Amino acid sequence: MKAAVYEGPRTVTVKDVPDAKVEHPGDILVKITTANICGSDLHMYEGRTSFETGRTLGHENLGQVVEVGKAVSKVKVGDWVVLPFNIACGFCKQCEQGLTNYCLTMQPQPDMAGAAYGFAEMGPYQGGQAELLRVPYGDFNALRLGEDAPERQLDYVMLADIFPTGYHATEMAGVKPGDQTLVYGAGPVGLMAAYSAILRGAGRVWVADHQPDRLRLAEEIGAIAINTAEQDPAVVVKEATLGLGADNGCECVGYQAHDPQGQEDATLTMNGLIDSVRFTGGIGVVGVFLPEDPGGDEAQGELEAQGKVPLDFGLLWFKGQHIGTGQAPVKRYNRALRDLIAGGKAEPSFLVSHELSLKEASSAYEHFDNRDDGWTKVVLHPNGSNSSSHRASAAKRGGRRTTGGSPEHTLEELRQEAKAQGIEGRSHMNKQQLERALNH
Repeated sequence: MKAAVYEGPRTVTVKDVPDAKVEHPGDILVKITTANICGSDLHMYEGRTSFETGRTLGHENLGQVVEVGKAVSKVKVGDWVVLPFNIACGFCKQCEQGLTNYCLTMQPQPDMAGAAYGFAEMGPYQGGQAELLRVPYGDFNALRLGEDAPERQLDYVMLADIFPTGYHATEMAGVKPGDQTLVYGAGPVGLMAAYSAILRGAGRVWVADHQPDRLRLAEEIGAIAINTAEQDPAVVVKEATLGLGADNGCECVGYQAHDPQGQEDATLTMNGLIDSVRFTGGIGVVGVFLPEDPGGDEAQGELEAQGKVPLDFGLLWFKGQHIGTGQAPVKRYNRALRDLIAGGKAEPSFLVSHELSLKEASSAYEHFDNRDDGWTKVVLHPNGSNSSSHRASAAKRGGRRTTGGSPEHTLEELRQEAKAQGIEGRSHMNKQQLERALNH
């Protein structure tokens, strides 16, 4: 079978590898039709982890079951399934508590917890950017999808990781209806955290980043964009909240956070949130931080290479804030989020910018890693393109909404118009609020 294989820093090749197969009675074999490239994949792609050469990448996977082991009773051949990136047994101490992100059975090292497809330090399992994927304990790990799955793959594949991960950030932060929430990072997970905060009823959501294309997407879902190349998020948020700060915040960047000039600083987002979130507020951290960073010494410093990040702990303590951290237990959320998608309440596919064949994986990694303009989320189709979803997503990306035959205004144009009309609060209104105020 064909697979996207890591060959060393910034080198991914598509090559023939041994076919995945059922190895245990509880396994299922899935023909992968849709697999995302994740920001976490880029840490491995750049050589900033211990990921081994020769392994297949990919932990955001969706497809159709083609074979089941003798012990599988629920999942059937022909079922469409999306696969949590956590590989879990369902019966260990952690799984019984719903902590499938820290499964003890599937992690082969006795002093470690947690397993995933194609991921550094999370077991020997191959990734799903391939034509076939072996899924252990298929009855437990596979989330079955409805009859709309073939046409809505771009929505449902987000349930493998980034939609539940973004939601997990808001859960750990304690986002409630009416809250004011700050999200650091407008990458796919940050946008999913902002989207989740809005779904949970947050009254106002800011998204801080310096990538204009990603900030535009944040505005499209109703968030307020903060371009960190031009503004300090703490200043913006405090000005809008009588100096108190946001009710809560989400860290969706991780240890390779960097300023607009490209200088890495693992403290950038965490200390920014400690400053920006009010007294007793919550912070949910889903951005990746690692105990070992092979490239960290050169990029940041000796301490950072060991995962030691100097936090403003005194201010954190003084403000009585609380922090939740770690990878998402995807199964805790994916069924409910699936039903939001099925019911038309959520469409996470708004993220998708590119759908490519598996043979284009090398180029896709290069563009995504470069943060090239417009490359916000890349989807690979190992077994041929999903033409119906491709048409829908292309139409969504290509057609700007118009009002009365006129092209859509940018957020800055709307703010200038509001200023001219003397509308108060314009700097803290999102795009939809400004359009309503201006009767657009």
